[in-house]
Amino acid sequence: MDGNRRWARNRALPRALGHKAGVEAVRRAVQACADAGIGWLTLFAFSSENWQRSADEVRDLTGLLRLYLRHEVSTLAKNGVRLRVIGERERFGRETMAAIAEAEAATAHNTRLNLTVALSYGARAEIAAATRALAAEVAAGTLDPAAIDEAAISARLSTSGMPDPDLIIRTSGEQRLSNFLLWQAAYAEFVFLDVLWPDFDAAHLDQALTEYRRRARRFGVGAG
Repeated sequence: MDGNRRWARNRALPRALGHKAGVEAVRRAVQACADAGIGWLTLFAFSSENWQRSADEVRDLTGLLRLYLRHEVSTLAKNGVRLRVIGERERFGRETMAAIAEAEAATAHNTRLNLTVALSYGARAEIAAATRALAAEVAAGTLDPAAIDEAAISARLSTSGMPDPDLIIRTSGEQRLSNFLLWQAAYAEFVFLDVLWPDFDAAHLDQALTEYRRRARRFGVGAG
């Protein structure tokens, strides 16, 4: 979800207001996906590399995260949205970790839309952690190395139990994955939109879905 800072800079506004506008776009995206009958939505909200930003900006982002969790959980629950968080949540501190756990518990039984938010997430670190878990099981004698296959790796990723993404939308004109769901995106379709995230709305989602429906998904089988 790119473009919060540029959105604010283009309007001569403080950076924090760009992130706040980004939260409004999250609300619109969640509602639009639910209205469209989409069952799974994953938002890349904060990457493991984002910790390298200034301390002030990280503080603004984490404060906004806690505010979102505090005020949006009841709306998510009422609208049938289940919230999950993937990534190194422990890096956010006990207060934020507790807020995440409470939000996940409050929405655990919802089925209309599965909303996953990637926080302090990096796909390479995720794959490395899965590899370490497999290595530990082999060392303990509980896993035969010959049994390690794609399913075994997938089961040890933070997205275990989730379907692989069908469509990945990147905003703000960027055209790269930026360490997002590298394993899971093997056969995803990509749509790149030249819109800053705070301006993203239902019309942009519909534009991406229309493009997705035009695609012929062959999963490596070939043109036939």
